[in-house]
Parts: sequence; structure tokens; C-alpha cells
Amino acid sequence: MTDTSASPVRSVPDHPTVLAAMQLAGRAPSLHNTQPWRWVFDGVRLRLYRDDDRLLTSADPLGRQLVISCGAMLHHVRTVFAAKGWHTDTTRLPDARHPDYLADIEFRPWPEPPDGVLARARAIDRRRTDRLPLLAPTGLSELLHTGRMLVTPHDLELDVLDDSARGKLAGASEHATALRRYDMEYQTELRWWAGHSGDSEGVPREALVSDAEFARVSVGRAFPSAPHSARRGDLEDNARLLVLSSPRESVITWLHTGEALSALLLECTTAGLASCPMTHITEMPSARMVIASMLAHPGIPQVVIRVGTAPEDAPETAPTPRRPLADILTMQP
Repeated sequence: MTDTSASPVRSVPDHPTVLAAMQLAGRAPSLHNTQPWRWVFDGVRLRLYRDDDRLLTSADPLGRQLVISCGAMLHHVRTVFAAKGWHTDTTRLPDARHPDYLADIEFRPWPEPPDGVLARARAIDRRRTDRLPLLAPTGLSELLHTGRMLVTPHDLELDVLDDSARGKLAGASEHATALRRYDMEYQTELRWWAGHSGDSEGVPREALVSDAEFARVSVGRAFPSAPHSARRGDLEDNARLLVLSSPRESVITWLHTGEALSALLLECTTAGLASCPMTHITEMPSARMVIASMLAHPGIPQVVIRVGTAPEDAPETAPTPRRPLADILTMQP
């Protein structure tokens, strides 16, 4: 006789699983912590939309970084669902008539996801953006090997710049900062999104660095300065600079860039390394040309990432705030 008492295997995750997964995946990084995504779960599919109300019209007029941010959230979502036993079949840009509709996810059971995926899912809650000086990264060759395996499926290249490139990149960063210094629209936008504590979005004051700390990093966005502080005051920055580059420029490339960035940042955390993605350098065409000239192959730089080791005695930083789940996810009946 056939045993009919066993429960049928579900073909989609139930609502509590979706809610828990999306809550954790919402830890994904985004430009100025704008969290520019909207999700809809209709009981069968999970759909990702860009939220153009969160477009930074001065820093990111084309929406490149907005889409990269959405790609990072997409990868976080897929990683969390994998850890919960669900494979995510993803269609990117599923409807050309709706350019804000970035991805469509369908589910099927995945009882034994790879160990690397599980490790990256566990890293989501621990990942932070570290803007302070860092020691040189340990195990960089292993990170690059794994990182390249993670980004290659997204048709991207991962390169590490040699130490001689730091001066050129610092110069490009300073040039980008100088061009923005008297851009009042940019400065107003930056101050709107950074330096305010207690909000559910933006970069809180306690996540920023002081002028003294910023001076020792040499490559980074000039956010509003935090109160005077000299954390890691005896440490000059020895982080290595990694570059994600693409063969072309398109919306789907930007989405893939965000996914690759997410995978790389989580792999850094899994390896015990600190990281800081930097997109301000790639906002300016002149700076992108400088970075491109440092690569050993043709490519369009999309993101630069500082990777290093935080000192053992460095205090744990608090997580940056996130918007309430109800603000980013619609659960349809």
C-alpha cells in the first residue's frame, strides 16, 4: 500500500520562511545605505524592482550604483534562500516594457546546498563596511582564487592592484573629491544621506570617520566628518585594493556587478577579512580611466574594494540600520 500520510513536498517556501529570509537578506550593502529596492512575493514568485525614489541624482544620475545595490540584495536573497533549502531560478530583466523590474525568482527544493553558500549566508549578519585603516589581508591568494570563481559566472573580472597603484588611485580619489567639493547639489545629497543617527536608512554618524582617520586611509569617499577621533591611531592603511571590472556597460552588467560584489564581500567576511566597497572613484569618468589603465586586460572598472585585516583588539562595530521589512516587501495573498 502507498503511504499517503506523508506531507507533500512544498514547491515554494511558506510565508514565515520568506519573511525570515528577506529580513536577513536586507542586510545587503547599498550606496549610502539607500536600500533602493522593492520586492513582491505573489505566493509563487519573488520579484525585484528598483526604487527610483532613492536614486541619487547627483552622485548616480544614470542609476548605475542603484542597480549595483539591487544586485547585491538579489545575491543576498538567493544566498539566504539557498541556506534555507531553496534553489532560486533567476530571470534578470524579465520584461523590457518595465525597466524598473529587475529580476524574477522561482523556487525549487535544494536540500544540500554547497558548504561555501552556507558559510556566506552565515556571514551576512557579521559583514560590516570598515572605513578605518587596516592591516594587510591574510590569505589574499586564497581569497582571489575563490573570488574569481564567484565573479566569473557574472562575466566580470577580479583584479588586485599592486602597491605601486595606491598612489595613483589615491590621486584619482583626491581628484574626484576636489571636483565634488563645491558641487552644492552633490554635497546636499551626501549630507542628506550621511551623518544622521537614529534613522532606518543612510550612513549613521557613528559609522563615519574623523578627518584624522580619513587622512590615514588615502582612498575613500569624503563623507561628512565624524567628531575628532584617532581609532587605530598607530596604524597606517595597508589594505589591498581589488577591482571588479566588466567588458561592457549595461543595466544587466550592473545587476551582475552587484551580485558579484555581494559574493566577494561575504567571502571576505567568511575568511576573517574586513572590506570596504568604494564606488565614488568609479562615479567620475576620469577616475575610471585611471583605474582601467592599471588593469592587465581591457575592462570597465565598476567597483573598487579595500580588503584588509582589522586589528585583533578592534571593537566590534554596530550594524548600520535597515528599513522595516514592510517598507521593502509586499506579500500578496
